Amino acid sequence: MKSITRTIWILSLVSLFTDTASEMLYPIMPFYLRSIGFSVVLIGVLEGVAEATAGLSKGYFGKLSDSSGRRVPFVRVGYALSAISKPMMAILILPLWVFAARTIDRIGKGVRTGARDAILSDEATPQTKGKVFGFHRSMDTLGAVLGPALALLFLHLHPESYRALFFIAFIPGLLAIAATLLLSDKDKAKVKQPTTSKSHRSFFSFIGYWRVSPARYREVAVGLLAFTLFNSSDVFLLLKAKQAGLSDTAVIGIYIFYNLVYALFSFPMGILADRIGLKRVLVVGLCIFAATYLGMGYFASSYAIAAMFFLYGIYAAATEGISKAWITNIADKKDTATAIGTFTGFQSICTMLASSLAGIIWMTLGASATFTITGIAAAVVASYFAFFVGNGTNTNSR
Repeated sequence: MKSITRTIWILSLVSLFTDTASEMLYPIMPFYLRSIGFSVVLIGVLEGVAEATAGLSKGYFGKLSDSSGRRVPFVRVGYALSAISKPMMAILILPLWVFAARTIDRIGKGVRTGARDAILSDEATPQTKGKVFGFHRSMDTLGAVLGPALALLFLHLHPESYRALFFIAFIPGLLAIAATLLLSDKDKAKVKQPTTSKSHRSFFSFIGYWRVSPARYREVAVGLLAFTLFNSSDVFLLLKAKQAGLSDTAVIGIYIFYNLVYALFSFPMGILADRIGLKRVLVVGLCIFAATYLGMGYFASSYAIAAMFFLYGIYAAATEGISKAWITNIADKKDTATAIGTFTGFQSICTMLASSLAGIIWMTLGASATFTITGIAAAVVASYFAFFVGNGTNTNSR
């Protein structure tokens, strides 16, 4: 565990507290919004705007972090914005206010993502990236276990007390803010890069990184983004579980189960990736995803659904942290936050399109077709990585 430094521990605890707060609200968000008068359409618009905001801001603030040579201020501000957005959602129920609060939460994610992952990258070596990102992902996802579990317990004791839950979620958010105060930029990270052109300061300036990025970065990013275009929201998996006859409580329970598997396997998957190669573990993860979705399309028993969610947790552990570790190994060190921010920004946009595409297929061809098409697409992407993309590292990135 020597490779898990004090800074990595702090960032992982910050993510744990923040995800606990966010995931306390995730299962009940649709119910709360409906209770204050939001229609299904308006909920969809709210989430779409929120994700688009997060996606575009990740690239901008990632580049800004690299340009300024600073990391910690972006991490602190980002997590603070997400924390204060929680009680804001419950203070007033006006649609514009709720939109503003949700947007602030997503902007917070955009502000911190690139800088945080750059810090994690700086704390690792190319040989320990999988372990470091896997450990952070494991701690982050543990919050997705604790959050819904706490929400279920609270709502069991206080049914339909949704607004109170938003204020309670502020507590782990405050703990996250307090933990960020323990972070500090290393002296070598404070070397400022010159930014003379106004284009460097524009909101969309990060897009220019795609043109100047290493060829291997584009190869990897293209494959991951193609996969994301077919990787729709987990809501569709939960809908499938509901169709299989699971109760509302059981659906939330199986979501917690998935996150528990994800959390438990992320760190071991990271260690394995450092030993046998990041690409190999990623390809295995994509193959497991393909098997999971094909299984979702053809099996409907509760036991089969539980097995599919177990596999889904393994897939997430083998891909989420691994993909970021791979990208940071490819990018030049001076561009780490920009590389992560650009990729995750485009990824957020692709996720929006994926959910829309899945919804259209579900409505026109049915649930089985949705899962089958997604599974086949994942298998194609896995083949692309296996046969057309190398497992190289940018030797100039250290």
